[in-house]
Amino acid sequence: MHHFETEAIRLSSTKSNQREHSSPIYLTSSFTFESAEEARQMFADEIEGNIYSRYSNPNTEELIQKICAAEGSEDGIATASGMAAMFGSIASLLQQGDHILASRSLFGSTHQLLTKIFPKWGITSTYGDISDISNWEKLIQHNTKMLFIETPSNPGLEIIDLEWAGKFAAEHNLILVVDNCFATPYLQQPVKWGAHIVTHSATKYIDGQGRVLGGLILGKQHLIDQVSYFTRHTGPSMSPFNAWILSKSMETLAIRMDRHCANALTVAEYFKEHKDLDFVKYPFLPTHPQFELAKKQMKAGGGIITLTLKGGLPRAQRFIDNLKMISITPNLGDSRSIVTHPASTTHSKLSLEERNKVGITDGLVRISVGLENQEDIIKDIEMALEKSR
Repeated sequence: MHHFETEAIRLSSTKSNQREHSSPIYLTSSFTFESAEEARQMFADEIEGNIYSRYSNPNTEELIQKICAAEGSEDGIATASGMAAMFGSIASLLQQGDHILASRSLFGSTHQLLTKIFPKWGITSTYGDISDISNWEKLIQHNTKMLFIETPSNPGLEIIDLEWAGKFAAEHNLILVVDNCFATPYLQQPVKWGAHIVTHSATKYIDGQGRVLGGLILGKQHLIDQVSYFTRHTGPSMSPFNAWILSKSMETLAIRMDRHCANALTVAEYFKEHKDLDFVKYPFLPTHPQFELAKKQMKAGGGIITLTLKGGLPRAQRFIDNLKMISITPNLGDSRSIVTHPASTTHSKLSLEERNKVGITDGLVRISVGLENQEDIIKDIEMALEKSR
């Protein structure tokens, strides 16, 4: 077993008779068989092999091999988008009448799944506040089957104790699902703490350049077998091209995350006491409420910071509009720095009360700190703050 960076670069699909050094793109919808009997055997799962790219493809298999090695998981599934991974990780493992206990701080679309979509099929959920995990015991119901958490959370950067979550899930016989998108497997491996399923929006840091969509579901073999059956027949498949892009991107994930983290920490430290800001939040900033916990379970603090501007929504909008270099877009994890106003975009479908409960105020902006020169990022933010007064 090699180090993270080596595995991400050297793991690859089986070479063809062309002896290629870099894996080719297998843009084919289906695969041929040597005989009718071989086709029967593959469909019966008696022998392994590619059948149809909705089921598997050499490019998706290479990506899964790399990400499983990075996360320390047994197997995985690649999906068309991050939300396909969120949906598949829940829908494939739960039945009508089951209950989910989830951390309140979740991505906006995940919140919609739990509160609007799954209830139509008789799957209910309850939120727990991470500020009072001692109360979660009371939230367990007789039909609770899954514990779903996101750490660090989007966009509030709340940190959940993965060691506690693993023990809590084991004690109550729950499937622990961890959205590891913000941390990436380079900074955090939830499997080490007892996670059964780990999900990613590969669209973010795993791609890293804002090019393609993708999702990943990783975990215990017996659970991934159920996820595989579900996705095989419902069809949220990742395209071979996207899988090829993402597999190549894995080769640079470590070096990119090192730079994202260094830039984000520098920016957070620079603005932490700025007169125009109420608060700067970053997991590896000592002022973060869970600074010690973040250091315990993460290698570094990630590439996301939040700024809470004095003056609320009007000030936040003026600040965003005055940025010259930093892009305004809902994505994150790009090589380019990005600003988003969660209350009016990614989390706008939450009620005001729901947003307030997770700290998404009108003055909060999320900055995905990119790979540009630190001084240029700081200069752009400082200029926009000054012009927004």
